Amino acid sequence: MITVNIYYTGTNGSARKFAEDMEKSGTAQKIRSEKGNVRYEYFFPMNDPETVLLIDAWDNQEAIDIHHESPMMKNIIELREKYDLHMRVERYTSDIMPESDEGFIRA
Repeated sequence: MITVNIYYTGTNGSARKFAEDMEKSGTAQKIRSEKGNVRYEYFFPMNDPETVLLIDAWDNQEAIDIHHESPMMKNIIELREKYDLHMRVERYTSDIMPESDEGFIRA
């Protein structure tokens, strides 16, 4: 699995408005329904009211590539431009959690 954390940053609440538009327009739900999407969720950092974190996870690179060619990308790009957002991206691949770490997790 590949997880991409995208930090959208704007001014005057524009990043939150972007996330709200993604949800209200149904674009976020369409992305969640795409083959290979594992997670697509927005979060709001407590220490930065002008940033929204998107956690976007996919089965593999092929699923990401197909998503990047989908009609939803045009909507995302238009909304990013509308709200004049800047992005910082982190990318992670999954690893199996070692048994030694499991004792620290409360289920």
